[in-house]
Amino acid sequence: QLPTGLYKKVLVILHDSILPYMNEPTLMMDFLTVAYGIGGAISLLALNGLFILIHQHNLEYPDFYKKLYSLLDPSIYHVKYRARFFHLADLFLSSSHLPAYLVAAFIKRLSRLALTAPPESLLMVIPFICNLFRRHPACKVLVHRPNGPEDMSEDPYIMEEQEPSESRALESSLWEIQSLQNHYHPDVAKAAAILNQSLSEMEDDISGLLELSAYELFDKEVKKKAVDVPLEFEQVRGLFGKKNDIFAEHFTLD
Repeated sequence: QLPTGLYKKVLVILHDSILPYMNEPTLMMDFLTVAYGIGGAISLLALNGLFILIHQHNLEYPDFYKKLYSLLDPSIYHVKYRARFFHLADLFLSSSHLPAYLVAAFIKRLSRLALTAPPESLLMVIPFICNLFRRHPACKVLVHRPNGPEDMSEDPYIMEEQEPSESRALESSLWEIQSLQNHYHPDVAKAAAILNQSLSEMEDDISGLLELSAYELFDKEVKKKAVDVPLEFEQVRGLFGKKNDIFAEHFTLD
């Protein structure tokens, strides 16, 4: 049993400072699977090590995607390990052999959580979702569903369902992204509007967006050059601006 702080420090460096120097990295399977099951930030940090064991050492984890799906909660857009998580999630969801219901569940859950996410996270997750559509065309029914629910309360998607196959995501529609097209931040609204058009085959590079911060967004807005907007107006004459104003004979506006 490790203290939580030490647990996190070990998991942060495990994938690049410990596993490559072990003769038998598979000895860490139990440690990483238990850490992955704890939840919260510890599960996020365990993903790196698990990915190496799955990818290079043939670790089988039957409920891996179910657990990955359960990690998607409102805090995922706010934690400091956000970039690491989405980088790995992008790798795990890159296979074209994944079933459509599973990818649709991830798309729908990410979209629902995006309704309360900050702008810097939205500018990253919207291209992320677009990439999932490019890899899995069967999920495009979420965007192009002609008879989608008119009332959001009639959405068949079950947010509380922990099993992706039972979430009924493929029966739903992506009204959450459509609502983001009216977002107060113009860049977010513009990014969300791309789903109104046919997506290009080339995937978006999200690597530069993973570390995007609110400070960078604010700094970008501040540095924008203001555009002078010509206004048509009648220049004020006199104190009250009236024609033949008697006050204009005694008072002037400097």
